[in-house]
Amino acid sequence: MVDIAEIAVSAAELKLGTEPVQGDGVRLSHADPKARYSLRARDAKVLADVIGCALPGKIGDTDGGIACLGPDEWYALLPAGTDLPRGEGLPVSVVDVSSRALGLVLEGPGALAVLSSGCPLDLAKMSVGRATRTVFETVEIVVWREADDRWHIEVWRSFATWLWNAFLAAMPQAK
Repeated sequence: MVDIAEIAVSAAELKLGTEPVQGDGVRLSHADPKARYSLRARDAKVLADVIGCALPGKIGDTDGGIACLGPDEWYALLPAGTDLPRGEGLPVSVVDVSSRALGLVLEGPGALAVLSSGCPLDLAKMSVGRATRTVFETVEIVVWREADDRWHIEVWRSFATWLWNAFLAAMPQAK
C-alpha cells in the first residue's frame, strides 16, 4: 500500500496507480475485474427476457449488479467473463462496455468527503445499494454506494488517470 504523503507529481507526471493508496480515514483502490454492459430498451420486460434477469424499475435502484440510470437505461456490473445475449432483431441494445470503463473504490470514514469534494450531488443522502450517474468536477462517473463507507465509482478509461489523481488530491494525508 502506498502512503498518500509519498505522492507528489506535476500534471505531466500523472499516473494511474496500480496499488491501493491509504490516506487518513480513506482508501483508494481499483475494483475487482467486472463485465460491464450498457443496456437500453423502451420496454424493460423485453430487455429482461433477453438477458434473463430482472431489471430494477426505478431510477437509482439496483438489483443483482444492475443499476437503473434512466427511464430506458441500465448499467450492469457483472462477474468478469459474463456474456449477455445481445437480443438480435429485438428493440433492445446490449453493449459490452468492459473495455471502455473501469472501477475505482473509495472506502473508509473519509470516503464520502473525498467523493463529495468534486460532486454536485448530496451523496450523504444516497442510500446504500443506490447508484447514479453524476460528475466529479467535469468528469462523468457512475457512483454506486455499496456500504455506509464504501463507494464504487465507474469511469471511462480515458478519464481514469485524471480521476485517480483528483481523488488523491482530495484525500487527507495519513499521519
